[in-house]
Parts: sequence; structure tokens; C-alpha cells
Amino acid sequence: MEIQDLISENEPLASLPNTFYLLQDAMEDPNSDFAQIGKIISMDPSLTLRLLKIVNSAFYGYRNQIETVSHALGVVGTEQLMQLVLATSVIGQFKGIPKDMINMEYFWRHSVACGLIARTISEMNNETDGERYFVAGLLHDIGRLVLCLKVPDQFRIAMDFARKSGDRWYKAEAKYFGFDHGGVGGALLRSWNLPKRLQESVAHHHNPSAAKNYSHEAAVIFLADHISHEIIHDKDEEHPRGKINPSAWQRLNLQEATHKSIIKEKVYFQLEEVSQVFLQTT
Repeated sequence: MEIQDLISENEPLASLPNTFYLLQDAMEDPNSDFAQIGKIISMDPSLTLRLLKIVNSAFYGYRNQIETVSHALGVVGTEQLMQLVLATSVIGQFKGIPKDMINMEYFWRHSVACGLIARTISEMNNETDGERYFVAGLLHDIGRLVLCLKVPDQFRIAMDFARKSGDRWYKAEAKYFGFDHGGVGGALLRSWNLPKRLQESVAHHHNPSAAKNYSHEAAVIFLADHISHEIIHDKDEEHPRGKINPSAWQRLNLQEATHKSIIKEKVYFQLEEVSQVFLQTT
């Protein structure tokens, strides 16, 4: 089996909602303005409601209530809001995963936590595009859902092998399929024509050094993924995770002893509210 065999023209994976692509076109048009972008978003009432809930949540922590899309665009910015549109659009694509295959409540809470941690790490490094890191963290395991939808029987076999052998899921997938869920996720994002930075961050979040152009971003998601598992324990994993190599912290100019507790404290504060807002789409 090849990865591309999993990324077919069948719904729900063929494309993202039309609103996303309309916004993408508007963002690339130098003549577009807040009014045009706001009009496109407002055409989708459910998307409008979700975005306003997000910008008024602990995700941003603004003191004053933001009541309109145009106000949100002015405060958050068009590129940042576009990242949030992408996040909610992708989440809405994956429904109907059998509960006995993946605990979807845990899956998305872990994913949101990973996104929040990645965003926090980027802020600690004085980077200004935290929403991009949040989206990469949110979508890092999306390939697992593709495997569930497209090859459920084979996926069950691989997961059973992981439980019995003590292998991490991605290693069991690589042994059984010849590729892991990171690679599948990256291929899906590529088929949706999403940015290469996002593709590589997702595809190589278990092996950042393999990312040709965006190894730094992949390293952030690698570390965020690990910390997220410490915050939210996966009941389906029977074998404890090993400690992360100190070099993962050093690579990002962070110190575990100093920064881990700060990261966890900030994410704990945001996680419950932000999870509820994003996961209303599932």
C-alpha cells in the first residue's frame, strides 16, 4: 500500500469546505479588504459563531468582548483568523470514527493541548505566528483518523501489535504499513494544497530531523506532542512513554527545568475552555 492510496477523491477527505477556499482566494487578492473577508465568513453562520467564541475565549484572553467578525479581524488579524478557520474546518471533516477504534474525546483534547503547547513554545521563542503552530499541533495526528476511515481493519491490526509489542503507535504503523500516521497526515494536507510548513510539521513530528525545510517547526510539534501526553494520559496506551531526550529542549533554546512547568501552567488554564470551543464542531 502507498500513502497516496489513502488520499482518494472520496468524501469526507476530498477537500475542505468551500468557505475556506473562498477565504484563501480573498487573502491572496491584494485588492481584498476586511469587509470582503468578513462578508465571506458571515455567509457561514456556524463558522461565524465558532470564530467569535474562539476570539472571546482564553485562547486570546481579551478583556473586551468582540462581537463582530470585522472587529475580530481588526484585533486578531486576517492571517491569524484564517488559521482559526482552517482549524475548525479540518475538525469538522472527521466524524463517525468508531469509539472502539479511537477515543475521539481524548484524541481532540490531546490535539488541542498539543496546539496550545506549540503556540506557547513559539511565544517563548519570540515568534509572532503562534496560530500557525497551534494549527500544526492540532492537526499533528490527523493521519490516524485517515487510517481509521480508509483501512479500519488494518489499522486495528497495527494498533493491536503496538499494544502487545510495547511499540509506540507510529513505530507499529511503520512496521505494518511501511509509513506512519505523520506521513499520512502530511499527504492529506498536501492534497488540500495547504502550506508546506504545515505539511512538514505534521509529516515529521516524530522525526523532526527528517523535515527538509521546516525542521524547527517539526521540532516544536515533537516537543509539544510529548508534553501533551504528560498533561492528558491516554488510557488506551498500556506501556509508559520514555523520557524525552534533553536535546529536544536544547534545540529550541529552552530548558526543561525552567520552562516545562510554565508551559503546563499556561496550557492548563486555557485547555478546558478552548477544547470546548473547538470541539463543538465534532
